[in-house]
Amino acid sequence: MPKVGMKELREQQLIDATLESVAQYGLHNTTIVTISRLAGLSSGIISHYFGGKQGLVDATVKHLLSQLKVALLEHTQDRVLTHEQRLIAIIEANFSQTQRSVAATKTWLSFWAQSMHELGLARLQHINNRRLYSNLLHSYRHILDSESAVIAAKQTAAMIDGCWLRSALSPRPEEEFSQALALCKKFIKDLLAYSA
Repeated sequence: MPKVGMKELREQQLIDATLESVAQYGLHNTTIVTISRLAGLSSGIISHYFGGKQGLVDATVKHLLSQLKVALLEHTQDRVLTHEQRLIAIIEANFSQTQRSVAATKTWLSFWAQSMHELGLARLQHINNRRLYSNLLHSYRHILDSESAVIAAKQTAAMIDGCWLRSALSPRPEEEFSQALALCKKFIKDLLAYSA
């Protein structure tokens, strides 16, 4: 009889190994063998828990998305925030350490590229885009008129994604991520000051 919690532990081991494999070899060269070797588990367990490599890749992307949600909750839960502070918290969550680690950045970059070719990943990308936009729009609607709020949410989402991407591709990503975080925060402050 399997131990209680063993399934969740093994699944997390495989997700962590997938992140590490993508960081080392890229998504295209990540295989069931590279993942199972890094996880220290048999390759058959991947099929058992995830149905194969693609199922594990999907689960890994969902893990990154859930980490993004957790980061946002850490910045907002049980706190009384102004709408501007909530916008800043959204930015901080998108630039949290979990989202800018080497393993996460390489996986996100591979995921974005592959989502153009795989329906399941495209769906996850659409969910991620909608969630960011919806979170931003919710706060902007309390500060700006309806049309301005839509424009501001789209601009801010583009600013976050663009700055994150440029930072991830930089030869000095840690320095660039810190600057990008500051730039995105300034963007919101300037936008709101201009709109006041």
